[in-house]
Amino acid sequence: MKSDIHPDYHTITVALTDGTTYETRSTYGSEGDTLTLDVDPSSHPAWTGGGGHLVDRAGRVSRFKKKFDGFIK
Repeated sequence: MKSDIHPDYHTITVALTDGTTYETRSTYGSEGDTLTLDVDPSSHPAWTGGGGHLVDRAGRVSRFKKKFDGFIK
């Protein structure tokens, strides 16, 4: 490897939304920094199985459904 072209790879602490933490190696920040997550597997519906919902802005979803109502059954 060429010297002085790669980022520093060091140990950081990752803080999840439920308060748990773990140590990992990363190029984020500096040695000993803490990366606080806003979304993680304990809070995101994709991992928790929570239902999502569509936000119908200006009727776009309803217009789409109306336009293609008889197309796929």
